[in-house]
Amino acid sequence: MQRPIRAFWVITPGHGEIVASACLPARPSALGEATGGNAVVRTLYSAVSRGTESLVFNGRVPVSQYAAMRAPFQGGDFPGPVKYGYLTVGQVEVGPDQLVGRNVFCLHPHQTRFTVPAEALVLVPDTVPPERAVLAGIVETALNALWDAPPRIGDRIAVVGAGLVGSCVAALLARFPGLRVELVDVDPARADIATALGVGFADPARAADDCDLVFHASATQTGLVRSLELLASDGSVVDLSWYGDQLIALPLGEFFHSRRLALRSSQVGAIAPQRRGRYTLTDRLGLALGLLNDPLFDVLITGESAFDELPQVMAEIASGRLQGLCHRIRYEDSD
Repeated sequence: MQRPIRAFWVITPGHGEIVASACLPARPSALGEATGGNAVVRTLYSAVSRGTESLVFNGRVPVSQYAAMRAPFQGGDFPGPVKYGYLTVGQVEVGPDQLVGRNVFCLHPHQTRFTVPAEALVLVPDTVPPERAVLAGIVETALNALWDAPPRIGDRIAVVGAGLVGSCVAALLARFPGLRVELVDVDPARADIATALGVGFADPARAADDCDLVFHASATQTGLVRSLELLASDGSVVDLSWYGDQLIALPLGEFFHSRRLALRSSQVGAIAPQRRGRYTLTDRLGLALGLLNDPLFDVLITGESAFDELPQVMAEIASGRLQGLCHRIRYEDSD
């Protein structure tokens, strides 16, 4: 008896399917693949990274970024067919003794089971439920941004864009003493998220200015321009957005120079320079998983669907019809 591995693939831009590929033996213990330091993982949950996966689904990854945007265990190539994703939590069925039966996080696409090198897995702490652990990759992105531009006590900070990444940044900033933190978004419903996280909220037109630091995560030109406008002299914008093939215009001939403003990118693919001597990528991911011990992060999970529904769910997310923050995918009965 054979059991197929099923994975979600973007077949062509705007169209995805669940595809059965190689087969696994009915008894995982019989897997010859889990030798030489590999492990077989049964997926419990994955999550959709709305911004990046929408660009991938819609075929909007620039040709110049095909190599840079490859996910660690991506299948196929852009624009498609391509198997993409990087927010997966599962249970190790076969592998090193210290991992068997443990929940792990892996930067793997949406797939029912997979075999990877054991070093690609990071243990989920026993105090962190697997349902919440899917946020690890996003919390890691927020953590790296705070390493890129560490807040100082007394800073006035805005987070522009109350999507999943921006909300994770705000959640971490809320733990710092003596900060003024405001989450800024055009959607008034995101005020409830800000309240739950313990930070302020404002519409962009009413956001408090004179900021020392702004984290931008709206992935829009309007949001980035507004982020620059909110800065005090000598302030900095840290841009976490990825725009795909969009061209972004900024008013760099106006107040940008007279206020001596700074604009820098933050991208999770590399560790912030000041921390590279101390943390590896695995260390940083493990730190992010530890931060998820706080049930406060559950407010960021706003939807859940079965794995078999993923083609339709991804189309609705990529088109903007399905709104929310983290959309979680569950794999029970998916074999």
